[in-house]
Amino acid sequence: MFTSEAVTRGVRVHVESEYAAEQSRPSQQQWFFLYTITISNEGSERVQLMTRHWVITDGTGHVEEVRGPGVVGKQPHLAPGESFTYTSGCPLGTPFGVMEGSYQMITDSGEQFDVKIAPFTLSEPYTVH
Repeated sequence: MFTSEAVTRGVRVHVESEYAAEQSRPSQQQWFFLYTITISNEGSERVQLMTRHWVITDGTGHVEEVRGPGVVGKQPHLAPGESFTYTSGCPLGTPFGVMEGSYQMITDSGEQFDVKIAPFTLSEPYTVH
């Protein structure tokens, strides 16, 4: 399991990623990874996650960007001290890659800001890169 963590303006993003062997087909060049993210509001005002932006780089250096509203169909609103955890997945055509990105947040007063998602590794176990 690989982890990353970043804090932006009091919003902590903690990531844990793991290889999903049961959803992968290495013989068909298909690897699948799960990542669990906990977003914690350690700041002093309510924030809402509006959109996400992912930058996914596979083992060959191919980069794919993904943008969209919310996460897992939700746009969580977090009061100070609250957290939101979700799990999602990422298919890759290589047994190794890296994901990073940002969440676009808005405060109750209408101020928008980006929250960093620190890079984290996607890797099939026992593979050297």
